[in-house]
Amino acid sequence: GWAGEGPGASGKNRHVCHAAARLEMGSLWEEFNRLGTEMIVTKAGRRMFPTFQVKLSGLDPLSDYVLLMDFIPLDDKRYRYAFHSSSWLAAGRAEPAAPGRVHFHPDSPAKGAQWMRQIVSFDKLKLTNNLLDDNGHIILNSMHRYQPRFHVVFVDPRRDSERFAHQNFKSFSFPETQFMAVTAYQNHRITQLKIASNPFAKGFRDGDPEP
Repeated sequence: GWAGEGPGASGKNRHVCHAAARLEMGSLWEEFNRLGTEMIVTKAGRRMFPTFQVKLSGLDPLSDYVLLMDFIPLDDKRYRYAFHSSSWLAAGRAEPAAPGRVHFHPDSPAKGAQWMRQIVSFDKLKLTNNLLDDNGHIILNSMHRYQPRFHVVFVDPRRDSERFAHQNFKSFSFPETQFMAVTAYQNHRITQLKIASNPFAKGFRDGDPEP
């Protein structure tokens, strides 16, 4: 389950070339992926479930690193959900890409030792469909498919560090974390799985009128 030497690992700084990331809750991501994961986007911003979490290894314990995420479109199509066949169908060309944003893990920068000590959770990250969002949320188009990407960036203390920027980071993509951005769940099995596996959906499970 460890994503190690990805493409482009050669020529990387020794502080990142051995970095590896393991996706946490991999079996839950797989379960969602088999159904076709959907993630809600709202104007105010919605957190992802499952939460993107990784366990890191291979960092230099004494060096500083910044961790961040971005989201790239998987294709140039817009989709619609066909309820009669319970499947997603291409419904034309993608809308113009939303402004590309990155989400920095709030503990950045931190020593490699700190990052490797515990699971790194991107639980503050929120997805929005508001093109004018000024909260720093990730802006996505609804009914479009995305691949989350995770990046480990070595904080290079050299004065001319920008010259080496391309050597100082390593990127990871986990195919099982791909998802369709939606404003409301389309596949009822996704809704059921989210309620069954999300601790914050306890009220829905118990029939409680809790918020």
